[in-house]
Amino acid sequence: MNAPALKNNAVPTRDPAWLSRVFWISLSLVLLWPLGVATEFKPWVLLEPDNVKISAQFIASFWPLVWDAEFWAMVARDTWRTVAMATAGMTLAVVVAVPLTLLNTRVLSISALSGRMARGPYWLRQMVRWLLIFLRSVPELVWALVFVRVVGLGPTAGVLAIALTYGGMLGKVYGEILESGDTHASETLMRNGSGRLQAFFYGLLPTSAAELTSYSVYRWECAIRSSVVLGFVGAGGLGQQLDNSMKMFKGGEVASMLLVFIALVALADRASAWLRKALG
Repeated sequence: MNAPALKNNAVPTRDPAWLSRVFWISLSLVLLWPLGVATEFKPWVLLEPDNVKISAQFIASFWPLVWDAEFWAMVARDTWRTVAMATAGMTLAVVVAVPLTLLNTRVLSISALSGRMARGPYWLRQMVRWLLIFLRSVPELVWALVFVRVVGLGPTAGVLAIALTYGGMLGKVYGEILESGDTHASETLMRNGSGRLQAFFYGLLPTSAAELTSYSVYRWECAIRSSVVLGFVGAGGLGQQLDNSMKMFKGGEVASMLLVFIALVALADRASAWLRKALG
């Protein structure tokens, strides 16, 4: 009596969704093909004998590592400058982002409580949105090139470059976080005569603080990586020393500084994880 039931409940021998999977994989390959052609993506050239030989010689030049005390003192000094550049740049980015976020966030507009924002606040919000788009559209590398010409070589150019680009990024994401959270408390406060700042500090911030902090810490990690890249255009720090060593074909110094940079990123990751846990 149980034979038909067992037969109906038998495990299928073939994935029931295999046809749809094949279709979507094939469609993805068809769509990606012109992108590969446009970018001249040919990874198989890496396996050509001449390229393998050149790559092996380049990697071999990284050994042995440099153990000179003077060199490591310089690396420690520039590593500290790199962290300081990223931290100072992020601090200024927050200073730029917070007021722009308050102006850009629709749920903090008193005129929008009626359902339609007044013309003046609407156009002010649009101008702030375009300013944020402009700030984050220009890469920090371009800002660094501009500021190197204005303030000269050194970390100041890197700090200002990170502040502007990351200020635009933070302002956009801060606004999205605030608008996607619970807005009932802030709307209630503004309907009862509260101002924009009171609604932000007592209505939106308590419910969004953890997410805002998490994103800010993540961006600080990214700023540390960016600060090394900015050194290649004269913004100082570990990146500038790395660029100098590469130009002098000192592979041992390059490898040593790369290992320091890997350790620096790992420490930043652990520090950010601890901060998220402590503030969460």
